[in-house]
Amino acid sequence: MSAVLYDVPGPRAKARNRIANVVVIVLVLAAVGWVVYRLNASGQFESRRWIQFQYTSIQQQLLDGLLNTLKAAGLATVFAVVLGAVLAAARISDHKWVRVPATLVIELFRAIPLLILMFFFYYGNLQWQLGIGPFWDVVFGLTLYNGSVLAEIFRAGIAAVPKGQREASYALGLRKNQVVRLVLLPQAISAMLPAIVSQLVVLLKDTALGFIITYGELLYVAKQMGGRLQYGFPYIPTYMVVAVIYIGLCSLLSLLARYLEGRSRRRRKITGAPPPITTAPDAATGLDRGATI
Repeated sequence: MSAVLYDVPGPRAKARNRIANVVVIVLVLAAVGWVVYRLNASGQFESRRWIQFQYTSIQQQLLDGLLNTLKAAGLATVFAVVLGAVLAAARISDHKWVRVPATLVIELFRAIPLLILMFFFYYGNLQWQLGIGPFWDVVFGLTLYNGSVLAEIFRAGIAAVPKGQREASYALGLRKNQVVRLVLLPQAISAMLPAIVSQLVVLLKDTALGFIITYGELLYVAKQMGGRLQYGFPYIPTYMVVAVIYIGLCSLLSLLARYLEGRSRRRRKITGAPPPITTAPDAATGLDRGATI
């Protein structure tokens, strides 16, 4: 029998659940309707606030902002994955002089807010005239923060592999780097991928903080577009368009995470223990036809 967290609801419980669902849906629709009404009453759906989006130059600005967002997110993703792998390998090291500094680095940059890291690189660049530009300020901040988080994901994925796999590998005479590279990582990678992709969704959204340090990403472009007097300061319509773009990008990454999670589950089912034999017993011997003695 499969274990459940609660009893199967009866007729009365099902009726209460249906009533509660209807009430929640009505409240949500009412809230959405009120927001739409207030936006319409304040003139946010007037044509002059939306007409700018039909111009090619405005569309090109949005595209440039989107490309800058993807460029920063893509480069930071590569750097963060590499940094996370290095820090995770150092943290599980048997050498204390390697493990302790790696642990301090991980905990330090996980505790510092991402915006402070961006400010540090941005104002440090201005003070010491390093000439790296806002793009690299955003990339370095994203790399340090998300690399530290990914290091913990990598370490947790390796630690989740059953202890017997590690002990059996050592019994065969493998060194630790061989155990991690040949035995633990292949088994842990399927469990880590959904969490890694989810963290990459966070990384993509965090690029929006770059507008504070004047990096020309999507939100920065939207702020400039919303401040145009000839279109009635269309901040809300512009942010609504940008929000749809962000939702589309994050939804694609979320779908990828769900696909990887489902694929890893199917793989674990395929490679797991065989299901019990359910054939009928043989009439002559009383044993299952597929059973062995």
